[in-house]
Amino acid sequence: MRPEEVVPEALAGERLDRVVALVWECSRTEAARLVDGQKVAVNGVPAAGRSQRMATGDRITLSEVPAVGRPALTPDHSVEIEVVYADQQVIVVNKPADLVVHPGPGHATGTLVNGLIARFPEIAEVGAPERPGIVHRLDRGTSGLLMVARTPDSYEVLTAALGGREVHRGYTALVAGMPADDRGVVDAPVGRSARHPVKMAVTADGRPARTHYRVTARMPVSSEPSEEAVPYDTACLELELETGRTHQIRVHLAAIGHPVLGDDLYGGPTVLGISRPALHARRLAFDHPSTGEQLSFEAELPVDLSRLYRLLRG
Repeated sequence: MRPEEVVPEALAGERLDRVVALVWECSRTEAARLVDGQKVAVNGVPAAGRSQRMATGDRITLSEVPAVGRPALTPDHSVEIEVVYADQQVIVVNKPADLVVHPGPGHATGTLVNGLIARFPEIAEVGAPERPGIVHRLDRGTSGLLMVARTPDSYEVLTAALGGREVHRGYTALVAGMPADDRGVVDAPVGRSARHPVKMAVTADGRPARTHYRVTARMPVSSEPSEEAVPYDTACLELELETGRTHQIRVHLAAIGHPVLGDDLYGGPTVLGISRPALHARRLAFDHPSTGEQLSFEAELPVDLSRLYRLLRG
């Protein structure tokens, strides 16, 4: 077991003790013991404490090998997975909305990871033990493309590429209101909300975050009211992530006054026919971890968002 590891983007923003537990496959109690005992350094400096938040690329060094134990994850063959691409190094899936990516409190099974292990059992030994193979995440309510590493080597290459902003991720969102400009960049730090622990927010002490957007359709309120008509202006945006903070797109769009439709956590209005944020990871492009060949994938809007788009367009 290596004494030093680099924090992947998938663990950015997590507490130090949790990252140590995940990366070194030990219990949270064991991780806390190491931090409290000054056995853990971050970027060459002794850790400030268990709750210190990690950033992509931080180097964590242990001066004592922890007692390890990789948690057992239950294969779940009932989880339906649309595999867009798979070879011996990497898997790309099109995640449906309302599917949790990895096990956690309240979701011991029935997650994407449980389904992946049933189909690709070798990923159980790849990457962080509680989220094996997962290079980057999508929120439960977000649909779309997500890449999974199939070997330890590919995991290291892909997480490094993600941290180095070499992975292209494009999203489509349906939002309330119509932005004044056809193109723009939201450049605002994102951190944990002081008022609502489950939410993220634009905060002065947050981590740098940049989201590029382009308006692809402006949809004025319908002049012919009906039960299904949306009583306000809306727009369709294509978005590109320069960084990948938790809830970044949802927070940034809410901050500029155009929350994602259906996103009740960040003030997005309720819309008939959808029960989740109208956000879809439509494009994913990256260099293959072994060959260096660029792989590029597109995923069309799922049925619920496609129907909503047609309704808004009138």
